[in-house]
Amino acid sequence: MLSTTLSDFRKETKQYLDKVTNEHETLIINRGKDIGVVIISLEEYNSLNATLHEMSSKKNMEVLDASIKQFKDGKMRERKLIE
Repeated sequence: MLSTTLSDFRKETKQYLDKVTNEHETLIINRGKDIGVVIISLEEYNSLNATLHEMSSKKNMEVLDASIKQFKDGKMRERKLIE
């Protein structure tokens, strides 16, 4: 995770954005006391949204929790991929 000021971000915008996109860094731009902006890559944003969608349903969470438990207990089942 990177942190910078707004003025430094203005000077080094390309370098900061390259680190966010190429190195999957999260960038926090401080704009004053307890005020700031977070910049993440589009890939990271899409991943977070997909996770939020999966967790938005109680049924999805139950299935996910059951799968994690099976994995931890070594009771995994192999399934064929349907294309």
